[in-house]
Amino acid sequence: MLLLAMDTATPAVTAALHDGDRVVATSTQVDARRHGELLLPAVHRVLRDAGLRLDAVTGIVVGVGPGPYTGLRVGLVTAATFASALGGVPVHGLCTLDGLAYASGLQEPFVVATDARRKEVYWARYDDCRTRVTEPAVDRPADIAERVAGLPAVGAGARLYGEVFPDARDPEHQSAAALAALAAERLAAGEPFLEPRPLYLRRPDAQVPKNYKVVTPK
Repeated sequence: MLLLAMDTATPAVTAALHDGDRVVATSTQVDARRHGELLLPAVHRVLRDAGLRLDAVTGIVVGVGPGPYTGLRVGLVTAATFASALGGVPVHGLCTLDGLAYASGLQEPFVVATDARRKEVYWARYDDCRTRVTEPAVDRPADIAERVAGLPAVGAGARLYGEVFPDARDPEHQSAAALAALAAERLAAGEPFLEPRPLYLRRPDAQVPKNYKVVTPK
């Protein structure tokens, strides 16, 4: 087994390789505006560091979000393109929040919250680092304060809104290494994956105007 994992649903542009037993290479850069520029070099870097070629990959793992439209689709399109180039190797979708939860290692109830912009967070509750108990959602932090009160929280959203998430813990950013390790664990257990389709939760920030201003020559 050689899994290539990637995620661009958050400001972290991250890639990793996992051989079924351990992570053999990983790369993460945090830059919310350069997903398209940074992902392919990150994949090249992990393959180089592991001394492997792309054709050694037997499966692809990709974070499906939730996340903003522009960044999220970079990882999903790249994963689909690699799968096609490799003759149709499987693409395993995982919730981005699940990767952050797994990386936390927490064995108590907690929350994952990432920055959704517009003064909102993408979030979900967990019983432990492997067990999500709510569906991913997008809300203003103040609107969920009662539902997350007293719980530790991980993710950049928790750092941004300390008044709602006073017990913010690591990790702040997504890591494809954690996503790959979680995928390897689920594959070994025969557990299902998500379809590699984007989990947006809301409409794109950029939209076609509903009413065009008519300009006529004088």
